[in-house]
Amino acid sequence: MKKLVIAAGVSVLLAACAGGMGMSGNSSSGASNPMVGGAPMYPTKDIVDNAVNSKDHTTLVAAVKAADLVGTLKSPGPFTVFAPTNAAFAALPAGTVDTLLKPENKPTLTKVLTYHVVPGKLDGAALMSAINAGGGKATLKTASGGTLTATMSGGNVLVTDAKGGTATVTIANVYQSNGVIHVVNKVLLPG
Repeated sequence: MKKLVIAAGVSVLLAACAGGMGMSGNSSSGASNPMVGGAPMYPTKDIVDNAVNSKDHTTLVAAVKAADLVGTLKSPGPFTVFAPTNAAFAALPAGTVDTLLKPENKPTLTKVLTYHVVPGKLDGAALMSAINAGGGKATLKTASGGTLTATMSGGNVLVTDAKGGTATVTIANVYQSNGVIHVVNKVLLPG
């Protein structure tokens, strides 16, 4: 699984890149990356090196470490990651995160995490283009082998998982040296 070509995300969005649809984000015009979890995100750093500085993603970082995916997410990629916040993990049923972090559940944890990663670099403009080309929805193949569906609603990008759960992109276009992160408000679950 470490060799998976993942282009994360965890976590869609468009905002400035797609015409300012109410989401904060970075455009290709040279604007600075958004702050995430109180920390600046540097486009010269990789996904892991930026994520460790976000106080809103400590659970995600712990999970990536427990699943031994650090090396993968530090590789050249590119990856699109839909990155759930700590609040998104906390909204799971009680005990879910603790159970997933146990060594014996590493395969399940890996599947959940790689379900948030899409190979390639899909920034807001690319995602919007895919949604438009798909007649209002884009089917994204994840690194875990599952699919996510991206749509628009009220100016927001929504990402729906295999179980019908829907996450909203809250911060789009957080550029990394090896891809792009879109912060999402829910944990996406494979089928």
